[in-house]
Amino acid sequence: MDATDSHQRFSTTFETTQSNEKLALLDDIDRLRSQGISHFVQLPQLIVCGDQSSGKSSALEAISGIPFPIKDNICTRFATEVILRRAPSPSISVGIVPGPSRSKDERTRLLDFKYSLPKLEEFSNLVDRAKNFMGVIDGSSAFSTDVLRLEISGPDQPHLTIVDLPGLIHSENKLQTAKDIEVVQSMVHEYMSNRRSIILAVVSAKNDYANQIILKLARQIDKHGDRTMGIITKPDTLSAGSESETAFISLAKNMDISFRLGWHILRNRNFEERNTSLDERHQAEKRFFEQGAWREFPRDAVGVSALRDKLSDVLFDQIKAELPSLIKDIQKQIDGCQKVLSKLGPTRGTVDQQRLYLLQVSQDFQEISKAAVDGSYGHEFFGDPRSRDGVAKRLRAVVQNLNVQFAETVRLRGQLRRVVEENEGPLKPGTVTRTDFIGEIKDLLKTTRGRELPGTFNPLIVGDLFCEQSKPWESLARQHIKRTWDNTRLFLDLLIAYLTDESIMDGLFQHVIDPLMEENFKLLSRKLEEILKPYQKGHPITYNHYYTETVQKVKEKRYRDETTQKLQRYLYSDGRQINKPSLLPEKSVSVTDSSIPMLVSSLTSKTEADMDRYACAEILDCMEAYYKVNLLELFGRVTLIK
Repeated sequence: MDATDSHQRFSTTFETTQSNEKLALLDDIDRLRSQGISHFVQLPQLIVCGDQSSGKSSALEAISGIPFPIKDNICTRFATEVILRRAPSPSISVGIVPGPSRSKDERTRLLDFKYSLPKLEEFSNLVDRAKNFMGVIDGSSAFSTDVLRLEISGPDQPHLTIVDLPGLIHSENKLQTAKDIEVVQSMVHEYMSNRRSIILAVVSAKNDYANQIILKLARQIDKHGDRTMGIITKPDTLSAGSESETAFISLAKNMDISFRLGWHILRNRNFEERNTSLDERHQAEKRFFEQGAWREFPRDAVGVSALRDKLSDVLFDQIKAELPSLIKDIQKQIDGCQKVLSKLGPTRGTVDQQRLYLLQVSQDFQEISKAAVDGSYGHEFFGDPRSRDGVAKRLRAVVQNLNVQFAETVRLRGQLRRVVEENEGPLKPGTVTRTDFIGEIKDLLKTTRGRELPGTFNPLIVGDLFCEQSKPWESLARQHIKRTWDNTRLFLDLLIAYLTDESIMDGLFQHVIDPLMEENFKLLSRKLEEILKPYQKGHPITYNHYYTETVQKVKEKRYRDETTQKLQRYLYSDGRQINKPSLLPEKSVSVTDSSIPMLVSSLTSKTEADMDRYACAEILDCMEAYYKVNLLELFGRVTLIK
């Protein structure tokens, strides 16, 4: 007898301790949610979601004992948080948790919406008042990120918190638009995507479950069904022995769509029973599950009483499982807030304090920006050189790399058309053969002929051809200037964000940095125009000896190619070429005294009967040499703009 009493006392103590632990954990999470923490950190929660008219509201009413307003074909336009707590005496309080987009004044106004209900009959009217307070009116297209918060206590209530979401809409009508369908799906999807949410997917037996949106969403978001529980409503609408009943029985047994938390079955009040009491509703449900195929199911898988206990345990287990990672996430947010607070610095209530703060910011700004320009990256601001921001903060390296890219880009794409020899294969876009280009120059020579002797030319033609060939320079140079400006602007953005908070940063950019940057960009554009002006028009002139050397090298290369071809024709009669060592004669070729004059004549013979063509070849050589000289000069002048 003593052993039995001791065991009973231990069981009672254990259950009380577990109940207190459960209550404390649930209350802690609810306090966090009431402060709007769920907008920043994902909290463990039970979310009830299902298609419109799936019996969701009736299930909530059965669980909580609160008569939720039910209107067919009208979508709830906000989430409702239902907090159930066991207490000696019943009480109901209603409040609003403002959404993250609300202003400070709106938050204060919404938080003032707090009511306690002496009678359940007043609940429906209070919900309508809350809608108006949130600015949500039936028949409108407005949805609210605010949450209606209901706290319900009583001796028969479980320790449980549930978030009710708007029902998923299948098709639009007069009261529900295509936009409503999209917004509701987006809202439900967001709640379901919370990895700490337990999804209660409510499915109506009145419709084929394969056509119900909620199951598609649940399997899409929770692919393995690890945090989903299915709830089947309206089983009394199924005809006994029908294929539909068999299908839903298979579903309820977790045989078709499998969820880790399984399935539960509820029988809610039908239309004829709408005015019956909750006790009568529970008795009718109990009788239903004691007959037909449904009596085979375990008692903990059917009925609202078993569901309430099950949900309480599921939520408690979910909170315990997620608590370590939740604490880490909250601490991470706290660390972020403290970092922001540290950027705010000391109190700046007076003008002198504000001036001193800005002076300190300017000194730090000057020190770090000078280090970035000098390429000294020892300050902690520069961070990891392998990170994206770390690269952007190393300003000198960024600009140097942009200069190298600019030089390479102009070298490859700076010519309007690249001149190639006939033997270089098929023409590519943006290329022209030397022969064709000389033909174009010949036509130009005819229209610009002056007092020049045959075989000579007006030097202005070289300038005209150069200006045409260098047309891409302006756009490439402007792109380079813009990229350099953009990267400098990004560096300033990162530096000011490091030194100040967001509000100070916005003010500095709006009133100081952006106006200066815009003015500097205009100044750079004007200087670029000055740099490019000599290359776009005017008499061609240069005192760089590289020009003469380049012309000579071009002629020397052409003479070498022509000599190679002449030797080729002299030594071989089969047309082989000697541009590779392997194609040189395998045995020595004897040159007699009588053949020497013939070889010399073959190598030195060069006449151009067409004097204009000769002049055009000279013009092309001079233009290409002039282009190379000015290209080198362009690199230096553009990359050193100040």
